[in-house]
Amino acid sequence: MNKCAIFLAEGFEECEALITVDMIRRTDVGIDMISLSDSYEVTSSHNITVKADYLLDEVSLEDYDALILPGGKLGTENLEKCEVLKNALVKHYEENKLVCAICAAPSIFGHLGFLKDKNYTCFPSFDDDYKGTYQKVFAVCDGNVITGRGMGATIEFAKEILLKYKSEEEVEELLESIQYR
Repeated sequence: MNKCAIFLAEGFEECEALITVDMIRRTDVGIDMISLSDSYEVTSSHNITVKADYLLDEVSLEDYDALILPGGKLGTENLEKCEVLKNALVKHYEENKLVCAICAAPSIFGHLGFLKDKNYTCFPSFDDDYKGTYQKVFAVCDGNVITGRGMGATIEFAKEILLKYKSEEEVEELLESIQYR
């Protein structure tokens, strides 16, 4: 079975995290919510506390097929401070495993050099000179890198992740079941 990890850091954007988790959990693709704090409870950018499945030191990130970063300005800053996570992202990227980020979080990929010569999107004010091609669309998949523009693009972002594991027909059925189509 394929398995994804999504990382919750203080100040994460809750819709970007939870809609992604919800959509993936509606399939047989697994996803774990991993706290980057010393508590299972992580507070979002809008003061919503979510209980993660695991703490970072309870899992081996090599066991995951995909690493997913929700945005949120403070959440992104806290994600980027985590050296364990950044090292895992680099390893996943170099092994051609899936790395995904939405909103402000693709800036981390830019700083790590993942966006060089890639098509990508992110929240517009977080676009910088990452030596790739910024696209003002909801979600972009370029090789093993998936990026999303922001909270309103979360369903399209999650769809791109699911398309790596499920057929287009299966993903369309899911979108119909949630009344997105």
